[in-house]
Amino acid sequence: MHRRERSENLKNNIKYLIKSRGETQLSLCNSSGLTRTTIYNILEGKVVNVQHSTVRKISDFFGVSYEEIETIDFEEKEIIDNSISPQGNMNPAAVPVIKESLLLQNLDKRIGELATIYPLTYYFGASFNLIGVLLENEISGMNEPGDLLIVQKGVSSNDRQKLVYDKVGKKLFIMDEVDPDTDRICVVGDIIEERFNGLQR
Repeated sequence: MHRRERSENLKNNIKYLIKSRGETQLSLCNSSGLTRTTIYNILEGKVVNVQHSTVRKISDFFGVSYEEIETIDFEEKEIIDNSISPQGNMNPAAVPVIKESLLLQNLDKRIGELATIYPLTYYFGASFNLIGVLLENEISGMNEPGDLLIVQKGVSSNDRQKLVYDKVGKKLFIMDEVDPDTDRICVVGDIIEERFNGLQR
């Protein structure tokens, strides 16, 4: 594949991934360490040879393959993936498992980085940016120590329960709705799946 085709794929995939993942150019820059100029130049098609390190930072941010982001059409791929039954030929997503006590210090790290540090579990389904939170304390009436919550990091949709951290009480909670104006709470993300103690593998 020619460099121009690769850069065109990269440009289209960044646009699609930003939109579909609920991100912005700013959040991409802040989390990946790239400058807004770099992202702007790629999106405007002003660079043909994008540095490998830049591509890797972008693919890590979105939790996708370094090779695929330049060679395939993610929008097309995900439409196909979403139309296939879950029992079909879908690849499982590798999910880094982080203990509750280590969660806050790792919230800003990219999934690709976390996956190299922490043990992995796997999730079958069309989701992205997933972490596993291994509970060390009870969440009253809901979960026990040893339960594993699969969480879509940073996302907050209306129809899913959210895992949140109470900064004052220094505890995790599960909530249906979060008041966006409160500074007391840090939203970890949407809960995609619960695995109860002893049923993790």
